Amino acid sequence: MEFLEATLARAKSLQKRLVMTGGTEIETLEAAKVVMTERLASSVTLLGKESEINKVATREGVDISDMSIVNPELCPDLSKYTNEYFELRKMRGMTMEQAKIDIVKPLNWGAMMVRLGAADAVVAGVNDDSVDVFFAGLAIIGTAPNIRTASSCTIVVGKDLSMGVDGAFIFSDCSIVTNPLPDQLSDIAQCAAQSCRDLLRVEPVVALLSHSTKGLKREHKDIEKIRIALDMIKYREPSLIVDGELQVNAALVPSITDARVPDTPVRGKVNTLIFPDMDAGNIAYQTARVFGKAEVFGPFLQGFAKPISYISRGSELSSAVITCAATLARVH
Repeated sequence: MEFLEATLARAKSLQKRLVMTGGTEIETLEAAKVVMTERLASSVTLLGKESEINKVATREGVDISDMSIVNPELCPDLSKYTNEYFELRKMRGMTMEQAKIDIVKPLNWGAMMVRLGAADAVVAGVNDDSVDVFFAGLAIIGTAPNIRTASSCTIVVGKDLSMGVDGAFIFSDCSIVTNPLPDQLSDIAQCAAQSCRDLLRVEPVVALLSHSTKGLKREHKDIEKIRIALDMIKYREPSLIVDGELQVNAALVPSITDARVPDTPVRGKVNTLIFPDMDAGNIAYQTARVFGKAEVFGPFLQGFAKPISYISRGSELSSAVITCAATLARVH
């Protein structure tokens, strides 16, 4: 599959440094081993107590001799990382004592490694709650320039290779922002466009989806949200090829596009689909997977200044490796 091959190849070519927070999780250890064996990263750092990580690795038969282990509580950088974390959070009531407690949590430590350049990307483990991962990304790594709302995207690869990028589309946001306001929807669209560049390796063509196409039920508040978001996107990124509001068939089927929006710049080229809320996005990709037998990858976090993601609970080894590769592939 083109998406998989391209993502693995890009990670391999970049040779970046990965830190993984779930050092005592078998899912993390197995994924890390594949990452190193396939040379998807130049190095992998596991976070946690060395004795505990080695115990799990030995019990599960995973050779981690080619990886580094860092125990935040014993690391020489502890004072440096604590001070940086305190400076980031003191205006929100963080005390130095609390900073000392919080920074040694593997998730915060991994995010700080990326912030300070000791690693290029961080992937959290299955025992890290997705909300905590998101908070660590916001609090420590921060969002990309001119982006206030971080979000997520999902890669959906359908059977029709003439659509999208060899059948692949960016769906966003399907798992983070529940009911975005217009400015948040604008951020989601811009971040998804960058995800298209990073993960599908093509220039994005973006459709803001709706239950109507260009003017039907103009008074509806959900339509107005999309219209405002579209104006914001065009102002912020005038070179981006984007249109909305569009029904799915008007966005993807050229004959219907010609009938309803003949002047749209996205005709026959859409590869990035933006949903009006999380419910719509989640239902869409699940429906594509169940009824359309599409391959689904992700979710992948987007909109952060540097790459951060997490291994979903219950993921198979192949999915965990793809998450690592996709996160590494986003390093600029």
